[in-house]
Amino acid sequence: MAREMTVAAVQAAFSPDMSSNLEKVEALVREAASQSAQVILPPELFQSIYFPTRQDPKWFETAFPVGEHPCVRTLSALAKELGVVIPISFFEKDGPHFFNSVAIADADGAILGVYRKSHIPDGPGYQEKYYFRPGDTGFKAWRTKHGTVGVGICWDQWYPEAARAMVLEGAEILLYPTAIGSEPYDETLDTHERWRRVMQGHAVANAVPIIAANRIGEEDNDGTHQRYYGHSFTADHTGEIVASLGEEAEGVIVAQFDLDEIAGYRAEWGFFRDRRTDLYRDTLT
Repeated sequence: MAREMTVAAVQAAFSPDMSSNLEKVEALVREAASQSAQVILPPELFQSIYFPTRQDPKWFETAFPVGEHPCVRTLSALAKELGVVIPISFFEKDGPHFFNSVAIADADGAILGVYRKSHIPDGPGYQEKYYFRPGDTGFKAWRTKHGTVGVGICWDQWYPEAARAMVLEGAEILLYPTAIGSEPYDETLDTHERWRRVMQGHAVANAVPIIAANRIGEEDNDGTHQRYYGHSFTADHTGEIVASLGEEAEGVIVAQFDLDEIAGYRAEWGFFRDRRTDLYRDTLT
């Protein structure tokens, strides 16, 4: 019997209020589950507006340890209720350290572990180095009830090494929660096409489906404005986009993949057979 995985991406606009954001995400997760989704991906840092547009110490008060974070506690309980896997993006506090993290809630509600964002941007509109330490978890593949998934966070999705590392660990599908939109230094610049293309390239080179969940809407962070362009999508193992949303729509997209068929395709193409790690070693530092 074929092993199939049905995945969903959630796209929405968010406010500074964590409770209302959680209610919105919970409703959309339920909608995705009603469409038979087994793995459901909300966007990056859905707990609030995307606060790293500017530096303000007040936001550190919204970080919690993984076991205490309201988003993790609420959505892990929801994962158990619905029997689904939810990678939960949250602002993590670990002692004196802060991370941009994802907790992997399995279909029984158990937290399988935490991935901490490895690549931390620092530029206009995306001042994450003020808030987050670079992740120290490395790239992992999480063996869930519904299949093995790899999770990167936003800026991670631009790095082919991250995608390759997760597939080498056994990931059958790659998930990227995201918060990306306009560039403050050039409001006419729309990067959503190249944003999609880089991940479609990961899908092709690793013969693995990709799911990316982004936010939408214009947010005001104490006078700093930023517009998020949505375009959440799912691409199959050949890089073809099979489901997508526009730049304004809130909702979910759902796609189903035959994991055994994809594994056979991956073996047939020989991308992993023909790798020359002996030649890469000195150049990948």
